[in-house]
Amino acid sequence: MIRIGIVGIGFMGMIHYLASRNVTGARVAAVCSRDEKKLAGDWTSIQGNFGPRGEMMDLTSIKPYRDLDELLADRDIDLIDICNPTHLHPETAIKALNAGKHVLVEKAIALESKDADAMLDAARKANRLLMVAHVLPFFPEFAFAAQAIRGGEYGKLLGGHFKRVISKPDWSAEIGDAAKTGGPAIDLHIHDTHFIGLVCGVPSSVFSTGIVANDAVDYLTTQYRYGPGGPAITCSSGAVAMKGRPFVHGYEIYLEKATLVYESGTCPLTVLHADGTNEKPKIAGGDDATAAFTLEIQAAVDSVAAGKAHDYLSGKLARDALVLCYRECESVKTGKAVAI
Repeated sequence: MIRIGIVGIGFMGMIHYLASRNVTGARVAAVCSRDEKKLAGDWTSIQGNFGPRGEMMDLTSIKPYRDLDELLADRDIDLIDICNPTHLHPETAIKALNAGKHVLVEKAIALESKDADAMLDAARKANRLLMVAHVLPFFPEFAFAAQAIRGGEYGKLLGGHFKRVISKPDWSAEIGDAAKTGGPAIDLHIHDTHFIGLVCGVPSSVFSTGIVANDAVDYLTTQYRYGPGGPAITCSSGAVAMKGRPFVHGYEIYLEKATLVYESGTCPLTVLHADGTNEKPKIAGGDDATAAFTLEIQAAVDSVAAGKAHDYLSGKLARDALVLCYRECESVKTGKAVAI
């Protein structure tokens, strides 16, 4: 049984806690927060842009910690699940790794690539797993696309366009603080750069245009340059939509033998075939907003048991996704293509 300690009980901490209840071979054994009400189980103040609102939680079987060092000194805890703000990820993760704990840290891995490198170095020295919770490949529509591209069922990847657009995140002052998250081009768009890195690899350069506000890139469109032979990949992402459409993501992916189309809320996953027919594959889904997070945490738990990180949770891939976001921001601000 893998025993999990969650650090940070905000929206993502709550989602990870709810998702962990459906994981096999593990349980949440401790939580760490500076908020006395949350430690007592009063999560009614928590809200996000999807899933349930916070409620009263029965934490009688879970150890409450106010201090991170006290949690890390608990020998009963195997895996530290870091859900505090992004700017705190490096210090928290490195402390946990140095204490001999395996780590699952919410995306983004860090705000700066040098901090991500320090986290990877700490994991190597401690001989512990550093996993980054990029949940997108665990959503069924993106899991299908990843398998289709990587498995070659429909032939070679020729090109594609990805999309992730939200309205201004005014539901959370912390999420809206670019100093703590990097702004939409980091905190939001990193989902896309991670997935593109997973299925396409890291491009040789990027060219991006976008909208800049208070020195943070709020919205961008990027061409990922892979050189002769492609693939030809683009993505649009950011916080620019009106509140009437608070969130949308999707893709149109072109393979040699099929086109994959998906857009949340408007177009279910559809496979368009060369003969003009199309199909809507049966995929896991339903109303459980935490299902993909359960799969993600299950992968982390299985990784700890196996002693090897699932490739979707790779710390190196997460670090490369962060670098890619910053290169795109540089391209937006300079108007020039930027080498990776």
